[in-house]
This record gives sequence, structure tokens and C-alpha cells, in this order.
Amino acid sequence: MLTYDVVVWSIRQRAGRPKPWELRWRVGSQPHSKSYALKPQADGRRSQLMAALREGQQFDEETGLPAKELAALAMPTWYEHAKAYALMKWPGAAAKHRASIAESLAVVTPVLVTARTGRPDARVLRTALYQWAFRAADGPDGELVSRCDAEEPPSDVRQALVWVAEHSMKVDEAARPEHVRAALSAVSKLLNGKPAAENTANRKRMVLSNAFRYAVEERALLTRHPFLAVDWAAPATSDEVDFRYVPGPRLSRDLIAGVAQQGPRGEHLETFFGSIYYAATRPGEAAALRDTDFVLPPESEPDAWGEVLVSESHPEVGAGWTDSGKSHDERGLKHRARNTVRAVPIPPVFVRMVRSHIARFGVAPDGRMFRAAQGGRITSTEYCDVWEEARKAVLAPEEVETKLADVPYALRHAGISLWIKSGADPVEAAYRAGHSLSVLYRFYAKILKGGSAATNRLIEQGLQAED
Repeated sequence: MLTYDVVVWSIRQRAGRPKPWELRWRVGSQPHSKSYALKPQADGRRSQLMAALREGQQFDEETGLPAKELAALAMPTWYEHAKAYALMKWPGAAAKHRASIAESLAVVTPVLVTARTGRPDARVLRTALYQWAFRAADGPDGELVSRCDAEEPPSDVRQALVWVAEHSMKVDEAARPEHVRAALSAVSKLLNGKPAAENTANRKRMVLSNAFRYAVEERALLTRHPFLAVDWAAPATSDEVDFRYVPGPRLSRDLIAGVAQQGPRGEHLETFFGSIYYAATRPGEAAALRDTDFVLPPESEPDAWGEVLVSESHPEVGAGWTDSGKSHDERGLKHRARNTVRAVPIPPVFVRMVRSHIARFGVAPDGRMFRAAQGGRITSTEYCDVWEEARKAVLAPEEVETKLADVPYALRHAGISLWIKSGADPVEAAYRAGHSLSVLYRFYAKILKGGSAATNRLIEQGLQAED
């Protein structure tokens, strides 16, 4: 119990003892004492206790310590706090977000240490933190614990975690401005030291901010958020799509056709890639599509548009991050409330692809349109391999070595770019893509600005008509 009832007595000498200089004080009804070999040592400690009294600090009866010293002893390290934060967030977080939290904390934690001596290899340390310290698992009693506390890690991982546990700063020390600034700098860089994309840096910075907020609001380890004391700005970066490497309409169609030429697997995945281009679905959204998600016009209307109802996403993240133990998460749309449905109109060319796909390949027992070679869920490894073979077949050798359409996601960029260049309203384009308008402008600013000339002509026509 804390109390203001404190008495500090003078130092007394007890001859014949190894530590003859004894400091005595009383907190409440509890006496306390400490012996020192030298009188200046005892004087120094007595001065500390008297200073705490003058500051108006309460003392703890059991330990005899001033409140600030008691709090410092109870203060966890940043590593302990980060593990607690990851466990707190785990139950309510999607699998991708769990992995993102672990990734962010694994970047920050090696920065918030008190020494560099004996530091483990950077990659081993990153793996130890990401895969073991900040990943949850069921403990012996069924409660969630850090994976490293539930399973025996490999020896190099175990040694890395021992090192970081021994050298991690206390939370209050980690909150000092110079250390917060170093942590913010770390989340703004990639492993190779190059600046991270703005979206990536912001995501990791938010995790760091929330971990500190947890220390302030829920654990009462800090009295104020340390970001408030730091004057720091992220290095300037741009999230805008590099349109030099986004395929145009003709090349996009050629690449999709090239997929169909890659044997039975390619033929099955042609419509999968068509969905990424013509409906601008994310690959995880395309993998979750079922035949019932498509609203197709009558076959007697070959030039009519259809619609696809996008409501799920199955992003791959690894079995260790999902509750089901599957390698992919099963959730609603990105950054949207559960049960949200995004209705995307699809052009006649894609309507025909969907009809042809269902007639030729059918659907999985649960209605999924696209299946892996063995019948399960299609994986990124499978469709990325097919995509790379299509690139080699369609592109010139020198183009294959560039970033031109280097990943399937480039088709999504191509599809959204086509909408904007065709004069689609930005609000409608953002809705169809599943973006906010601000995100659309951040990623596609160059194309949107390029449409200003057409807008100017329309305004000029309106002015002339008024005249």
C-alpha cells in the first residue's frame, strides 16, 4: 500500500561489520534498512529518499520504495509489452491483420534495445519475432499465448529471443523521443534500406502508435502518447502506380489469351484472370467467386452487360495466422463491413468467358468457379506460375526482364486504368474497384489528371452554348 507516512532517520555506524553504514527509514508501520560499505553511498541513498519526499511521492509499505522507483521496477520491457499487445489484438483481428501486426512489431522491436553486442543475424531475429514471439498459439490450458511460449523453437530462434528479451528497453525508455524517432524511421524502410511505399509505412506506423496507445490507455504504463513529443515526418514517397509497367488493353487481352495457351491449367484459369481485368477484382476476391455471384443477361442478348456480386475475399496468409488452420483467410471485402456486397458491371466479352467456363469446367461442390489442379482452393503459387509462363510466351525477351505486367495484380491496375481513361466517373470507378475515392486519387492521380483536357473541352462547350 502506498502512503505519505514516511520517516527517514539519520545514518548510523555499526562497527565491525563489512557494511557498517546503515540507512533506516519507516513507511507506515513497516521499518526498512539498507547497509553500505561507504558512508557516501549511504548518504547518496538517503538524499534520494528525501528528494522523493520533497516531491510529494508516496512510498510503498512492503518494499519501502518511492512510487516512481516502484513503477520502474514493475515496468515491462518493450518486448514483453509488444507480445502482450499482439495477444490482445489476436482474437478480433483478421488473419492478414494479425500478420501485419507481427511484421510491424518485428521491424520495431530490434530498434528498441539497449545494446548491439552479440546481436543475432538480422534475418534470424526478424523470423524469431515474426513467426514465434508475435504469433499466438493455444497454450496448455487452452488460453492464447505467444507461440514461443507454447512450442519449442529451433535453437537459433530461441537464442535470438533470449537476446532480445535481455536487451529490450523498458517501455518508458522506449517512449523517449529519440527512440520513438528511430522506430518511426525503421518502419519507413524496407529490409534493403530503401524507402517503403507510403501505404506500407503508414500501416506499420499505425501498429506502433496503437501499441503505445495500449501502454497509455489500458495498461497505464505511460501517462501520454509518445508521438505527441516527437517532431517527425515520414520520408516523401509515392504510392502512385507506375504506369510504364501496366499493360494496355491489347496487351492485357493477349496475356489472358496467353494464359489459356498454358495447357489444361491455363485453360481453367483464363476466366480467373479475366475477372481480375474486366471486373478489377483482387486475386483473393476472384478466388472466392461462385457461380451464384454472377448475374448474366439472357443468351439471346449477346451484347448485353452482366454483373458480378463481390462479397468475399480469400487472401493467402499462411495457416499459422488463421483460426481455421487453412493457408487462406475467409472474410468479407477489404476495409468493408461484414456482408458488404460490391456489384460490378461486367462487359459482354467477360460474360461470354464466364458462360464458356461454367459450360466447360463446371464448378466446385461449394459453387466456387476456380479450383486448384487437385480440386482444392486455387493458390497464389499456382496462378502466379501460369502467369509467368504466359508473360514469357507473349512478351519480348527484353520485356520479360522488366516489371511490365510482372504480377497478376497488374491486370487489376490495367482494368481500373481503362475505366478512368474511358471517361468513367471517379466515384463510380472507385466503387467498382472497392477503393475509397481518396485511395483512387492516390494511386491513379496521373491518369485522373490526364482527363482534365477532356473536362476542359466540355466546360468550354458549355460556356459557348451559354454565349
